[in-house]
Amino acid sequence: MAELRLYNTLTRRVEPFVPRTPGRATMYTCGPTVYDYTHIGHLRPALVSDVLARWLRRLGYSVLYISNFTDIDDRIIERAQREGVGYRDVAERYIADYLENMRVLGIDQVDRYVRATDHIPQIIRMIEALVERGFAYPLDGDVYFDVTRDPDYGKLSGRSLDQMMAGARVKVDERKRNPMDFALWKAAKPGEPAWPSPWGPGRPGWHIECSAMTLEYLGSGLDIHAGGDDLIFPHHENEIAQSECFTGEAPFARYWLHNAMVQINEEKMSKSLGNIVALRDLVRRYPAPVLRMFILSTHYRKPLNYSEEALEEARRAWERLANAREAVAAALRAAPPAGGPQGAAGAPDGAAPQPAAQGAEELARAAEEARAAFAAAMNEDLNTPLALAALFDLARAANSALVAPGARGASPEALRAALAAFDELGGVLGLWTGATAAPARDGIADRLVEILVRLRSEARAARDWSLADRIRDDLASVGVVLEDLPQGTRWKWQA
Repeated sequence: MAELRLYNTLTRRVEPFVPRTPGRATMYTCGPTVYDYTHIGHLRPALVSDVLARWLRRLGYSVLYISNFTDIDDRIIERAQREGVGYRDVAERYIADYLENMRVLGIDQVDRYVRATDHIPQIIRMIEALVERGFAYPLDGDVYFDVTRDPDYGKLSGRSLDQMMAGARVKVDERKRNPMDFALWKAAKPGEPAWPSPWGPGRPGWHIECSAMTLEYLGSGLDIHAGGDDLIFPHHENEIAQSECFTGEAPFARYWLHNAMVQINEEKMSKSLGNIVALRDLVRRYPAPVLRMFILSTHYRKPLNYSEEALEEARRAWERLANAREAVAAALRAAPPAGGPQGAAGAPDGAAPQPAAQGAEELARAAEEARAAFAAAMNEDLNTPLALAALFDLARAANSALVAPGARGASPEALRAALAAFDELGGVLGLWTGATAAPARDGIADRLVEILVRLRSEARAARDWSLADRIRDDLASVGVVLEDLPQGTRWKWQA
């Protein structure tokens, strides 16, 4: 199994991935708080984790991947009260929106989505244990975690407790022992949803839900915990503290993977600035692979700047890849059957290689090199920009091979190798999800197009330009694009 190296926020270095159980990887990614429509900021952690899970599975790992919905929260309650509906109505509406966007975008590696409100008993048991062991204290129906009881508090963010205390501008709740203590359980307020507990009716705090659900499904010492870098403090810091104090084991998670934030035209994305970009609007305007290309063209640990220009650039880049892939597929469809005449692709024993044969060798070699470069990039902290560069190198090699003299007789083996590389490597990144430059058509449609292309070539040879132009225009009207080259006419389905 190839060595995967990941940047670990906990250790602040790139290090070899060594899972708790050889050959098996466990993952947890913090999902959204569902009080509004899914936006592009939610897409980045979901997509990074999706690609990581795909790559782990490609490397041969058995993967168990869990993600969550925070379906009870102040903002959910406020929205429900404002609309005069139940909190579940709000949560279900936006969970459905999130899942639909994930479906359209081909983000399909999550084995199970879990919800906070489905795990109230587990949350209560965990809080009870923390209180019993002196790590937490009840206070008028609330329960707080005492950060001073955890000597390692701050190890993920690199902040000492003294620094945090000095930086605390106000005591949000004067009743707390320390300003940095955080809520594990919140006493119910009038009109709010609540669950019974040993401390009275209430609901869980934000941080405890992820710990309880992670421990329930993945156990202590899970392999990878992922999310946006805005969660490092306080959310993930607090998860570590309460989980390790609860289990008495460290680490709670072996690797912490954090993606940088999405900016909008170089500004922070926020509701207060009114620059939130909803995914449901984007997926109507851009095919799923274009949005994936846009996200993956920047390394996950670097800030990503959203702009219409960047999206259009991603569209053009993806089309170059998709067109190259389709050109290889079209050449393979037109290639002679095994054992048939090879034409210019073959050369008698002892003879100098002909241009097409040489091009086929170069194409086969380019496919092998693309695989090696792609794997090296992905294994070095999920470097998707370099992985995409490997695919573009293959596209250039394919385009060169297919325009070489006599390329129509190119080796089917080389074409199959190139097409397999496009499909497998692009598949890891989800670049053929939902749409390609060659939308799925059945074999009969392809054969009918090829018949018409041949008839047009015969019309051109007979100088019947009117018929040739009519065939070209009719094919264009149903989404078939023709390209006349010195060695013949090449066609493709238009995206």
